[in-house]
Amino acid sequence: MVEVVLFHHVQGLTPGVVAFADELRRAGHTVHTPDLFDGRTFGSIEEGQSAVGEIGFEEILDRGVQAAEKLPADVVYAGFSLGVVPAQKLTQTRPGARGALFFHSCVPTSYFGSWPAGVPLQIHGMEADPFFVDEGDIEAARALVDEVEDAELFTYPGDQHLFADSSLPAYDADAAKLLTERVLAFLAARG
Repeated sequence: MVEVVLFHHVQGLTPGVVAFADELRRAGHTVHTPDLFDGRTFGSIEEGQSAVGEIGFEEILDRGVQAAEKLPADVVYAGFSLGVVPAQKLTQTRPGARGALFFHSCVPTSYFGSWPAGVPLQIHGMEADPFFVDEGDIEAARALVDEVEDAELFTYPGDQHLFADSSLPAYDADAAKLLTERVLAFLAARG
């Protein structure tokens, strides 16, 4: 079994993010869910973005890095949307990562240096998600998949951003089920 650090999205550590972590735990994995917002959750992406603006993006990123410092290095880093940024930074800058799982987002590797050799990756997003597609994340994801030897990009029909969070209106049960199956297979291969 694998140890996973799962970072939440811009609406906070919602019940849906916790439920996703619990699904991985039921499969036997240890899952850490750092709360980058100190217990606050937000009713919309826009409210969460406003809070990030108040806290500061760099502060959020630093909180993610600090949360991981207390954990073993040989973990799989995972993140939902905003949470992809600390997950990706840690994967690329903290030696020992066993893998990476990015949901709804991806940034160019140049933000944090090069991708570490031998670290596998899965990226998941909806094919018409305006955040994933229109903001360039899908291009970054495709470039990363081309660069990394063991990497997969999965796109799902639909236009919802946080479709894997069962506590939000964007939730898509079919897409989330398939995403979860793929994630569990990825983790099982690393266990």
